[in-house]
This record gives sequence, structure tokens and C-alpha cells, in this order.
Amino acid sequence: MLYVFINAQDLAIFQFLLNNLLMSLVSIVTVNYNHNYITEELLDSIRLHNTYSVIEIIVIDNGSSINPVPNWEIIYPEVRFIRSDTNLGFAGGNNLGIKIARGKFLFLINNDTEFTKGIIEQLISTMNHNAQVGILSPKIRYFQKPEILQYVGFTEMNYYTARNACIGQFEIDNQQYDSLTGKTGYAHGAAMFIRKAALEKVGLMAENFFLYYEEIDWCEKFKNAGFEIWVDLKALIYHKESISVGEKSALKEYFMNRNRILFIRKNANTLQKTIFYAFFLLVVTPRNIITYIREKNFAYISVLFKAIYWNLTNKVDSTYLGFPIKQ
Repeated sequence: MLYVFINAQDLAIFQFLLNNLLMSLVSIVTVNYNHNYITEELLDSIRLHNTYSVIEIIVIDNGSSINPVPNWEIIYPEVRFIRSDTNLGFAGGNNLGIKIARGKFLFLINNDTEFTKGIIEQLISTMNHNAQVGILSPKIRYFQKPEILQYVGFTEMNYYTARNACIGQFEIDNQQYDSLTGKTGYAHGAAMFIRKAALEKVGLMAENFFLYYEEIDWCEKFKNAGFEIWVDLKALIYHKESISVGEKSALKEYFMNRNRILFIRKNANTLQKTIFYAFFLLVVTPRNIITYIREKNFAYISVLFKAIYWNLTNKVDSTYLGFPIKQ
């Protein structure tokens, strides 16, 4: 057996260096679900484009039908892989990564994003110069059409209709919005750079949303705790959009409607809730049904009513999802 003796001075130096390292560390967290090649493209993108040296990469496999982790551990030895045997949803998968992340900052990114050079350095600089910021998102463009904007910020929520707008979406990026760097309504769930000190005060994402609205609800928690949500338009990431869920599906229709109502139940005041409920039942529901009939998606009608029924029969913190999740 080999014994190594370290004197008190060397131990103090080692601890000092370790603390400095952790103060510089950025934890990149992403979640995979049945799209292994997409996650591999992201990891290859980080290898190719990342220029910040002090990072840890955490990948959560969210109950994929075939476990990719053993193979990944060989291909990407620099990455920490965690396998969940069940699909925990967007919030649950990210929360699993957040719990083990050691960085001063956490960068939660969708697995269908692509890195650009200098993005982490830029986001760190903005965070360090603005202590009130809790969550920061970069500019997002569509990967398939890289000149087209997806996100340069969100407007605030209208609690009477549960609607807000994504600024700049589908426009050609001529830097026309770059002056908007600063406070915005909400971060974008595809790319959220988070101050860990703020996160520790706010807590994790609410997992009972499962999919959609969880990051908006989380932003509200940050605001209520005294932090601001910002967008940094000098930082850029590309997004492939809707890889995991698809453009339209029963799953998406259910959780978009269920969680829209749930978000208002959790965050609006009594007057706002009353007006929203009337708006949803008298305007949104008939309009959606007409759309489903016109598009011959007749099965979505029952999905809509299932989403409404869940909110009538479950408390806001209920963990019952009300929809079968394929594992």
C-alpha cells in the first residue's frame, strides 16, 4: 500500500486552487431522449467550437428505449453521463443534471442545439457585469436556416390570455434587435445560462409540468426572488427545433393546453384567473376544436378536454400527469 503525505501548507494551496477552479467552472447540462445521434452532434459541436477551458459536460439520458450511455462513455470520456430508467420530462431530466452540477454557472441547453465560438465567455462576461441577472439566454437562430432568428427575447406574459410574444422570430437577422440586450420577459428553454447562487435561492424547475411552460414558470420564480431575466444578443446558439416532440402530436397538444392553464393557476391573481378561465373556455376551446376539425385531427378534441379536465380535478402541485408517457 502506498501512502502519500501532504503537509498543511500544500493542502491549503491545493484547496485554494480547487476553489478557484470551481469558481470558474461552467456546467453544461443537456437531456437526451431517443435521439442519440442528435446528442452526439451537440457533443461534437462543443468539442469543435467551445473555446472556454473550465467546463464540465453533463448528459442525462431520459429513459431512452435503448441505453446509449455505455457506448458514449467510450466515445466521449470527458462527459459525465447519467442514465434515468424512466422519462422524467424536460424539467425532471434537467433537474437531475442540476443536482450534480458543480459549476458557478450552469448552461442548460437542448440536445438539438449547436455551439458557436466564444458563447460561454460572452455569457460569463454579461453575468459578471450584472449581478442582478439570474437567467440569461443567448440569441437563437434556426440551424436549418442559420440567417433566420428564432429568439431575441420575450415580451411579458398577458395573464388574462396566457399569451406573450417571441421577439424577432422568423425574421432575417440583420442585427436589428441587438440593442435589446438586457432585461427580457423570459429566457428560452433551449438555452439558459444560470447563476448557481440565484438557483440555490429559487430551487429546481417544477417537474409536474413535464413538458412546456416549465421554464416560464421557473423564470417567474426567479423574478419573485428578486432576480432579472436577460437576453445577451452578442452570444449566439443554433437550434434545430422540435426534435424530441415533433411539429404536432397528441402529446404536444395535451401538455401545451394543460400547462397553459396550470401556469395561470400557479402565477396569476384571482381577477386574472377568472378572466383567463372565461377566455379559455369561450374563445380558445371553440377555436381549437374548429382547427382540429379543419385539419382532420379529430382525436385532438378529446385530448383538449382531457387537458381541461386535469386542471379541474388536480391541485397545482399534483404529480399525476394525466397522459401516457412512452418509455
